[in-house]
Amino acid sequence: MALNEVLKAAFARPRPDPVYQAARVFTSSFPSEHAELSAIAYLTIAALLAHSQASFKTGLYFIVPAVLLTVLIGVSRVYLGVHYPTDVLGGWCVGAAWALGCWLVMTWIERRYHVNPPRAA
Repeated sequence: MALNEVLKAAFARPRPDPVYQAARVFTSSFPSEHAELSAIAYLTIAALLAHSQASFKTGLYFIVPAVLLTVLIGVSRVYLGVHYPTDVLGGWCVGAAWALGCWLVMTWIERRYHVNPPRAA
């Protein structure tokens, strides 16, 4: 959330025209906090759970719903008229970068401390 506030202050992009907004919002537009936090939460959890699975298909079971939820939340922000598509894309990029970072740290811990990932039966 702190990173989002710093980015909003740095870019200070105004929201879309209030005529089209379904909700009143008074903060800056870029990046979309909803898109960012949904990507951080859902993609991070899905990446870590998928990484801990032996089966690729089971890993997809976690990844696909997380991506769908993240996309739907982002699209809803544009639909409600409170963000431009680029605001949502920026939020997704920050969230995906966070999830990727968490996955990389988990991989590094496994290799560094010789933690054995699950194997297919």
